[in-house]
Amino acid sequence: MIPYTVNIKLAARTLTGTLHLQNKTAVDWGWQGLIAQGCHSSILIIDPKTSQTIQVLERHKANVVKSSPYCLRLASGDASGKIIVWDVVSGTAHCEIQEHSKPIQDLEWLWNQDASRDLLLAIHPPNYIVLWNGDTGTKLWKKSYAENILSFSFDPFDPSNMALLTSEGIVFITDFSHSKPPGSAGKKVYIASPHASPAHTKPASAISLAPTGAKKPSTSAEAVTLNDCLQLSYLPSKRNHMLLLYPREILILDLELSQTVGVVAIERSGVPFVQVIPCAQRDALYCLHENGCITLRVCRSTTTQEEATDPEQSTHELVYDLRSQCDAIRVTKTVRPYRMVICPVNENSAALMVSDGRAMLSGLSPLYTPISFCGSPLGTNQKRIQDLSLNSMIGQTLIAGEALPPSSIQQEVQLKFLLSGLLSGLPLPPFALRMCPPLTTKNINHYQPLLAIGTSNGSVLVYNLTSGLLHKELSVHSCEVRGIEWLSLTSFLSFATSAPNNMGMVRNELQHVDLLTGRCFAFRGERGNDEPPIEMMKVSHLKQYLVVVFRDKPLELWDTRTGTLLREMAKNFPTVTALEWSPSHNLKSLKKKQMAAREAMARQTVSDAEQSIVESSVISLLQDAESKSESSQAISAREHFVFTDTDGQVYHITVEGNTGSMGSIACIAWKGDTLVLGDVDGNLNFWDLKARLSRGIPTHRGWVKKIRFAPGKGNQKLLVMYTDGAEVWDTKEVQMVSSMRIGRNVNYRVLDIDWCTSDKVVLASDDGCIRVLEMAMKSASYRMDEQDLTGTFTMDINQVDMKSVLQDPELSLLQRCLLVSRLFGDESDLHFWTVASHYIQAFAQARLSTAEGNNQGEGTKPPPPQNHLDICNDILCESSYFQKFQLDRVHLQEVKRSSYEHTKKCADQLLLLDGPAVQLLLETSADNSSYYCDSLKACLVTTITSSGPSQSTIKLVATNMIANGKLAEGVQLLCLIDKAADACRYLQTYGEWNRAAWLAKVRLNPAESSDVLKRWAEHLCSPQVNQKSKAILVLLSLGCFYKYARLLRSLGLREGAALWASRAGSAGEQMMEELFQGEAACQRALSAKTKSWARRTPSDL
Repeated sequence: MIPYTVNIKLAARTLTGTLHLQNKTAVDWGWQGLIAQGCHSSILIIDPKTSQTIQVLERHKANVVKSSPYCLRLASGDASGKIIVWDVVSGTAHCEIQEHSKPIQDLEWLWNQDASRDLLLAIHPPNYIVLWNGDTGTKLWKKSYAENILSFSFDPFDPSNMALLTSEGIVFITDFSHSKPPGSAGKKVYIASPHASPAHTKPASAISLAPTGAKKPSTSAEAVTLNDCLQLSYLPSKRNHMLLLYPREILILDLELSQTVGVVAIERSGVPFVQVIPCAQRDALYCLHENGCITLRVCRSTTTQEEATDPEQSTHELVYDLRSQCDAIRVTKTVRPYRMVICPVNENSAALMVSDGRAMLSGLSPLYTPISFCGSPLGTNQKRIQDLSLNSMIGQTLIAGEALPPSSIQQEVQLKFLLSGLLSGLPLPPFALRMCPPLTTKNINHYQPLLAIGTSNGSVLVYNLTSGLLHKELSVHSCEVRGIEWLSLTSFLSFATSAPNNMGMVRNELQHVDLLTGRCFAFRGERGNDEPPIEMMKVSHLKQYLVVVFRDKPLELWDTRTGTLLREMAKNFPTVTALEWSPSHNLKSLKKKQMAAREAMARQTVSDAEQSIVESSVISLLQDAESKSESSQAISAREHFVFTDTDGQVYHITVEGNTGSMGSIACIAWKGDTLVLGDVDGNLNFWDLKARLSRGIPTHRGWVKKIRFAPGKGNQKLLVMYTDGAEVWDTKEVQMVSSMRIGRNVNYRVLDIDWCTSDKVVLASDDGCIRVLEMAMKSASYRMDEQDLTGTFTMDINQVDMKSVLQDPELSLLQRCLLVSRLFGDESDLHFWTVASHYIQAFAQARLSTAEGNNQGEGTKPPPPQNHLDICNDILCESSYFQKFQLDRVHLQEVKRSSYEHTKKCADQLLLLDGPAVQLLLETSADNSSYYCDSLKACLVTTITSSGPSQSTIKLVATNMIANGKLAEGVQLLCLIDKAADACRYLQTYGEWNRAAWLAKVRLNPAESSDVLKRWAEHLCSPQVNQKSKAILVLLSLGCFYKYARLLRSLGLREGAALWASRAGSAGEQMMEELFQGEAACQRALSAKTKSWARRTPSDL
């Protein structure tokens, strides 16, 4: 016998449909690779790799308006003001938070600090921001503002900076802390003119700053409000830049200059924007348009060498070129794009959420053979695995016409959006449900738990409830499907009725559908035009007969095997209000008689001598024929059904005849010796046909719409549907098992019911969802790790395709670490190994070049420079590249300046950068109050000498200015006499740590800069700041591997510390002893790894 496996126990789940308007912003893509999507009051967890819903979270009573994932913990807020923190794996609520009863405007986990990973910031209307402990539900602090807050955005480079988008403007907060609420009301910013003509000939006007509490500008040129502003977000690709999204343009703001430095405008005939997502790996924008089209725009170099010589050809602003776009969707009144999310790990995939419940997953596909993998060139025999992150698809942005490094391995390609997955939702209700025949010992080899759903648009959706995926979608009818009945595991009947005409007549459609081939035909032939509507149809238990019940017409009895009409009842036949087939029949007795007759005929055809030889084979053949006789037309068993009329009379029919009573019966169910009747007053009548007893139970819940017995021999559970909910009854004990009622424990109305398995029910509701629930009818959430999911949903590295790649001997240690951090969506590890791989390779290359130079003597050509670290790493970049970027930025600011304040800021920056600031200082007009000071400063810059007396005097003046509160001016004077190291120390003394680090990168030599940054790293490790993760990266960029290993050891990361200690060469054993002093067991465990790692050459990394 061939072994087989059948999933008999199905998981509770929810099949979702169209989205509510309040679900528009309730979507997020987490670092762990899962998408959270709100659908009415439920939350879907989608695996984008398999396009499959792997979890549904249900506990909200109102529509979900926001969701924010942190690892496998999810925070969601609804329209009633409740926030729930979920454990996604188990499907349970970790804690519930309630502050007000208005919809949550925005919420976000705070990852950018090391104090706690459970901090959750939320906006509670109208004007409150509240910091919560997401683990305990404790409120840490609360802050109110003057305007209504719409959303917020954190500065990815400085966790103390955040911006609030309000109904009146933008509020910048510079003192945000998790330990206490912001002390100030922030700085208000207004947009002077956020939009001009649709096709811009000039960039948008500057943003104007107003002090806190200032009144809004009232002139027509400055009174444009932010009501049209759709979105506000910091750029994660470069510091101090922000974007504002309007329907027809995107403004890129330089916050230091308070000026628009770039505009992405839509042409007059273009499609307006809906949403924009800025990327971190590259200065690129994913834009969603109103027609559902997603475009990718990438920033190009601001000024090339040719443009610098010809000012007329210079663009003088940031330009974002269109690099790729996907196809638009068909937009209707009910179908509109809602939201877009991108993969935060690779930033190369996007998911579009549509109002009809679809999730369209698209990926950027470069058509090329990769030449690098995880930042390093591929070996000759190395596996050609594409490094599909955005920074490998799009080359680094060049600075002011800078030439591409000769050793650059980046590869510029043509990018294309390809649809990689589609998750469809259910159409609008109402629905008609019918579960396929139950699992038996005869169909266990090929059984599939299929649920047929009739929809309002005439199609029938067949879902496989093992995976929750759509098995087939069949366009069967031209109008709403009213009922479905299965004839076998592979075929079913469905009926639909059109809208009535003036005479009340309709067109009835009764179709027979073969699920394997998709073939369907009209079961009643030419019948169905201009007749009363079909009320119901019922198929007998043996699937031999079909009863079709009409509203004002006698019922019809059909043979389902031949498709012939057996009888159409007379006109005086009673009006049927409820009907059910009896589960009893005479098939077994007929089979025994037919078996005996065939055996007798077989024995008469052979002699007595041959009888003993063939008797066993004949009997076995007859037994095989008997197993197939259920679907054969040779046996027609007698079946019977009961129905009730408008007077409450109960009729029992075989061929002819009746027996006979209760109120106005609405539905009937029959199983074994139990007959249950439900009436319009909410009464249930249980008949024990064997004992000839009946018992009436008043439920006081109104009209009994439908009742169904559970499948399975001896299973006497009964599912009852009412107008306001459903109940499960045990007919043996005649008592209710479970109940659900709208307004009490659910917020949706039940439209249809059926049994899914012997212990699970399936409900269709008016929120467009289909729910598979346990018999208790409580929740559709389940444990993800216990489900049989289609495709590859696993965190086991041995079960994914990357196992062979990780075992490739040519794959270096750093490449493995980068790859694993991407596979598991570890944000901190991915950032760390990106920086680590760059600087380890840089230091190893520097050592090799030094050794080669010493061996070959002077005159040896140094190795070509490698790719620089991306500017999104800010201070962690190389000093030369960082300084070039800052000079290019100031050049752009200089071109965009439109007032004296802008000119002064540009001149101050150029003085610190040792740039050409004299011309800007001389542009000050004579009627300006700063004219004399700026003229003297220009003279000082041009005449300054390096003589001792002049430097002493300037240093003394600078020191006095700093002591008297003129810190910025004193720092400028120190930089003029090449005392930038002293300036950095003064900045650190007065708490300007970020400014000191910036100045060290742009002005100091490597040794002095290293000292400043080391002090900064110590400051970051202090208990008051507690940003040790950032200090780790700073030490790593300086090559301080020993200090870095000690810091890892202090954080409890002993394996990581041992890895770095192993890279110390001959001093590795001494470092291991110092790091793990007193931990002999740990030292012995790691000594073998240390020796094997120490034997590697720098090229192995």
